[in-house]
Amino acid sequence: MLVRDAMSTVVLTIGPDHTLRQAAALMSARRVGAAVVLDPDAGGIGILTERDILNSVGLGQDPDSERAHAHTTNDVVFAAPSWTLEEAAHAMAHGGFRHLIVLDRGEPAGIVSVRDIIRCWAPARQHVPA
Repeated sequence: MLVRDAMSTVVLTIGPDHTLRQAAALMSARRVGAAVVLDPDAGGIGILTERDILNSVGLGQDPDSERAHAHTTNDVVFAAPSWTLEEAAHAMAHGGFRHLIVLDRGEPAGIVSVRDIIRCWAPARQHVPA
């Protein structure tokens, strides 16, 4: 199975000046665990995850004043839609992250997460009578 078969095509994009609270609200509303941060001044595409927001709040930082750019990962590993799920899982395990931005022709086309991969690899849930 390929990344294109597993990825979510719901790609939340935010700017670098969004506050962490704004980012969290948008992520919550769309039920996604990561936002793509488009920052042409910092070199292009980064990612802000729910863990980045959690770490900031855990440090006592104010989510109303902290900006996405200060918590964005800019050293991003990108996946191609044609990657196998094994390639994506290897990249995640090697890099220690749970989301990959999928680029198609240089543009964000989706995000694949560990959860997406597990959903494809695990058998469908079946109801077991009690």
